[in-house]
Amino acid sequence: MSMVTLQTTTSQSPTAPNNAPKDPLAGMILLTAEGQQPRAKMAIEITKNALKRVRVAMAKEGISPAQGGLRVGITGGGCSGLSYNIRFDTQPRDRDRTFVFGEGLETPNDPSGGQAVKIFVDPKSFLYLAGMVLDFEETLMRQGFNFINPNSTKSCGCGSSFSA
Repeated sequence: MSMVTLQTTTSQSPTAPNNAPKDPLAGMILLTAEGQQPRAKMAIEITKNALKRVRVAMAKEGISPAQGGLRVGITGGGCSGLSYNIRFDTQPRDRDRTFVFGEGLETPNDPSGGQAVKIFVDPKSFLYLAGMVLDFEETLMRQGFNFINPNSTKSCGCGSSFSA
């Protein structure tokens, strides 16, 4: 089990010409694994907003952070070839990578009281998810988890599937 703790960083978009692509992480507060550099290729990061939403969802499902965590994975299918999936799980499997975020960091209306949140990733999915940031987006048009994945070469319009 790989343990991680909180390192807060704010990704800044450098000044770039008008035709340069916009940094999708600009202005986000990222929670990074202990012992790893921010934006490490062999890690998964989450935003503070995603941490809050995972805690709220776990509380609604009656799962304490001490009991389980969020399983993030990849399955074949979807309009671009691979689909993201997330669900709650009670414990990691034998070869899972386990990431722990937000120990002691309280978020607004935090039902967990600042308890850490675990994210489980199986080895096969980790090949496609390494370097990913899990965010929660809330706009007038859409509300849900957003996968910012550097391994994605093409994604569908809704963002729930991709190809690598």
